[in-house]
Amino acid sequence: MRSLAALKKHGARLLLGALLTLLAACASIGLFGSDTVGRLDAMLGDMRMRVEAPLLDKRIVIVDIDEKSLNQIGRFPWGRDVQARLVSQLTGHYGVAAVGFDISFPEADTSSGYGVLANLARGELAGVPGLRSQLERLKPQMDYDALFAEAMRGQPVVLGYSVSDRQKKGVLPKPAFTVADLNGRTVTAFTAPGYEANLAQLQQAAHGAGIFTALTDSDGVLRSSTLLQRIGDGYYPSLSLATASVYLKARAIAPVFGQSADELSEAEREHGGLDHIAVFTPRGRLDIPVGEALTTTIQFRGKGGPDGGAFRYVSAADVLMGAVPTEVLHGAIVLVGTTAAGLNDIRATPVNAEFPGVEVHANLIKSILDGHFKSRPDYALAIEFGQVMLVGLLLGCALALATPAAAVLLAGGALAGALGLNWWLYHHFDAALDIAVLLLLIAALFVANLAWGYFFEVRKGRALVSRFGQYVAPELVAQMADNPDRYSMDGESRELTVLFADVRGFTAISEQMTPQELREYINLYLTAMSEDIRDSHGGTLDKYIGDAVMAFWGAPLAFPDHASRAVASALLMQRSAARLNQEFQARGWPALQIGIGLNSGLMHVGDMGSRIRRAYTVMGDAVNLGARLEGITKVYGVGIAVSEFTCAQAPQFAYRELDRVRVKGKTEPVAIYEPRGLLAEADAGELALLASWTRVLQLLRAQDWDGAEAILLELPDDGLRGLYTARLRQYRNDPPGADWDGVTTFETK
Repeated sequence: MRSLAALKKHGARLLLGALLTLLAACASIGLFGSDTVGRLDAMLGDMRMRVEAPLLDKRIVIVDIDEKSLNQIGRFPWGRDVQARLVSQLTGHYGVAAVGFDISFPEADTSSGYGVLANLARGELAGVPGLRSQLERLKPQMDYDALFAEAMRGQPVVLGYSVSDRQKKGVLPKPAFTVADLNGRTVTAFTAPGYEANLAQLQQAAHGAGIFTALTDSDGVLRSSTLLQRIGDGYYPSLSLATASVYLKARAIAPVFGQSADELSEAEREHGGLDHIAVFTPRGRLDIPVGEALTTTIQFRGKGGPDGGAFRYVSAADVLMGAVPTEVLHGAIVLVGTTAAGLNDIRATPVNAEFPGVEVHANLIKSILDGHFKSRPDYALAIEFGQVMLVGLLLGCALALATPAAAVLLAGGALAGALGLNWWLYHHFDAALDIAVLLLLIAALFVANLAWGYFFEVRKGRALVSRFGQYVAPELVAQMADNPDRYSMDGESRELTVLFADVRGFTAISEQMTPQELREYINLYLTAMSEDIRDSHGGTLDKYIGDAVMAFWGAPLAFPDHASRAVASALLMQRSAARLNQEFQARGWPALQIGIGLNSGLMHVGDMGSRIRRAYTVMGDAVNLGARLEGITKVYGVGIAVSEFTCAQAPQFAYRELDRVRVKGKTEPVAIYEPRGLLAEADAGELALLASWTRVLQLLRAQDWDGAEAILLELPDDGLRGLYTARLRQYRNDPPGADWDGVTTFETK
């Protein structure tokens, strides 16, 4: 039953959560796409990469053509003689394991001036004796391309080059594999119609070459790189793959397929069924996972540059002078590149908007050597779909049932959990999973529930405040508004205490005052009484009936001490009336006296009335008794009369018993009392007085007229003493009879 009630109450909100989850699940498996979601995933992936702290990899060193090198050696590009000396220093003096140039050499170096001299020797200076022979002798030192080629010959040097869609320049290296090597399979790759490669003389001397062309995303940020590109019928490695292969002394680079060509479906055959790229080394096969079109995600480590912390940078000038400690370079992979301003080798990356291009290759080489590639696994869609469905359904149910504070904690916990799991999979398993859809779903569920709470729950609370604000104190209404579902104006039966108060002789008062004075008189009185009822002791104002006030305690907020609150309010009202009376008399107005009746019992409470006018009120026999008690206070000359039921439920007060009465419309008698104040504050004299009154009533009911009179004469002269003195005289003259029950019966209201 409780589950059905919760479903009925929260069904619409649960349905909304399920619909949002279904929408997100469809987005996670690509049924529809969004540029915004794609950009958010890219941004989150960038942030995820920036979180990982860099660790220095001593295997890879960047020889930096930096500002220092330009100042000492001269403007760039340098002559090939300088490059030759650099290669000789790296391979001969320092014994590096591999050198990768993030520089291409597509044109001949004429900076030595040898060509100009040779032309002069054949022309204007042809008659100079010995000039041509001298030039032939100097040629080995002045042919910088030859010097560079000689320095590279037999050394582990890899040159860089770029692809082009406009020209074919220079000589390509040997491809890693060709279309013919695929045996009829098709391997999708980025294809370039042309290239700008290195001089044949240099390429033939070098160990190999690699492509360094960058492929940026639509936002201009470099996040991935090709490992191989297709030019013509050949597949050519990137600079990073080619350099790593030289370092590993690889014999070959080849594609590895998951199934044989005959076992592939048409769709699989179209994409080739490529599983990964294998680098065959003396130590075994090194497998490199590849994404679409033979690409891989670049794992950037640190912010890049000499202070980035991931790779050591050394100045090219220091290498040329032999100033770099041998242990820094010996056996290392060296990448020659530049960070100097103006040489245009800066890339926008997820970790830095100005990232050295040469370090991009360093990061790729590190991933190849370590066998760790941050990539999107084959099972990515299944995990992303499962996360969306699980989190969406669980969180949607939880948020629908949660309080606002709990909803914040739940949504925050879900966000933290999703991000934590995504980071754990990324850091420990190299799985780069998309998370934007999941995060957007969590946010959407939270906002939807928040909006639902605002537009429905808050409106319900405001309606409650509006409806009850005229009846109960503001702080109680605020308490009710915090949990409006607990309170209702629907009719119900409750144990309550009701109060009726009325001004004595109001008709005579109204005849002595002008209308304006009477209005102020009654407004001051009703305001004071209402504050004592509503604000001081949490009572519910029912209505004003002319000069009369009706109130009750225990609804809409249930108070276990409703009787005690009512008695305390009645005593406070009498004190307020006394204060007002002094003010009124000082202004020449008639005296103010009020009578109050209280009763506790089972009453029907709720929103009652007609279609035209309704009110939150109480009804029942217990209410009628309270009204009768207010009417008979003037008979007993007291300000307050409470029933025995109220007296029993508020034992902390001292009471004077007034009588046992049978009011009009009731057959059962009820004892009535006058509350005198808190029992704990009553002194010995007050307690003795109350005991004397109790004894008087006992003697009267026993028809001991003399004993009752003896005590009565010793009591203070007030309205109650006068009443019982008159009754005693009547009982003496006209005894009530042996069957008298001691009850006073009232035939009027």
